[in-house]
Amino acid sequence: IRRPPRSTLSSSSAASDVYKRQLKNGIVLAPMAGVTDLPFRLLCKQMGADIVYTEFCSSNGIIRESKKTFDLIKFIEEERPIGVQIFGEEPHVVGESAKIIYDRFKPDIIDINFGCPVPKVTKKGAGSAALKNLSVMEEMVKSVIQNVPEIPITVKMRSGWSKDKIVHIEAAIMLEELGIKAITLHPRTTCQRFTGNADWDEIKRLKSKINIPVIGNGDVSNKNDYMKIKKHTNCDGVMIGRASLGNPWIFKELTDDNYNSLDRNIMDIVDICEKHFILLKKYKEERVCLNLTKKHFSWYLKGFNNASEWRKKFLKSKSIDDVVIALDEMKDSYYS
Repeated sequence: IRRPPRSTLSSSSAASDVYKRQLKNGIVLAPMAGVTDLPFRLLCKQMGADIVYTEFCSSNGIIRESKKTFDLIKFIEEERPIGVQIFGEEPHVVGESAKIIYDRFKPDIIDINFGCPVPKVTKKGAGSAALKNLSVMEEMVKSVIQNVPEIPITVKMRSGWSKDKIVHIEAAIMLEELGIKAITLHPRTTCQRFTGNADWDEIKRLKSKINIPVIGNGDVSNKNDYMKIKKHTNCDGVMIGRASLGNPWIFKELTDDNYNSLDRNIMDIVDICEKHFILLKKYKEERVCLNLTKKHFSWYLKGFNNASEWRKKFLKSKSIDDVVIALDEMKDSYYS
């Protein structure tokens, strides 16, 4: 891979310092399609997440000015610092889309997705497909940094396409030279998808090879996992993804030494359901609100007596009014 002079492409050192300040405790909410919308991001931010990311956004959708794509990016000031994650297969399109995002929304960070293993993304050459051709990754990163020098540009990636093609060290050295300000590594290959164990040794290796912040991601479900990955890898932060589903409290668990997840009770669950529902009603149209309420409530309503009965009741709701009635019944049941 041709290495450009560090000074020609790196965004300002100030951008690097900005990112490090944003990390604070080093706890980051991962971008997750269909999950990390405004209401959920806001809950996680209030629970202690330092940085939150949007769902990943198609650079092609941004260039076409798709309302659906722009809606994924919309955020409120209370969410800052916030990053917008983008994906695409054509370097110039990804770069242009980053500029549109910055000009319209002024996020604190733009993240490039080199980690998505989903075939409908990779077969087009986007997401983790870039791990098969680092020259494409290089051109994409150059394009984004040149179009948006004002804020930190970060990357989330996997360790490689397959176990015999582990390339994250080579890629990361290049990315740092280009001006990327932090790298999140999910140490599984594309072929693994979400099976097997995340190889934290690869995060440790990466941390020893580059100077920019390294964010570890994968198989962190609680405070014990968090302490283990930090000790094992010396990473600068940890990105939480699937462990936050139905459990935004995990950010409180990781950032508040006085918080004990064992103290959480059914009233806490009822409260978070109501709070999340109120946010969904505020920011989503009715059909989407109803569908997302069912999705998130199916994650929240587990692990306590009669949880399955309440879950079924909400899943059968046919309208917002049905959810309101069921919520009132649930509150009456546990608060009386």
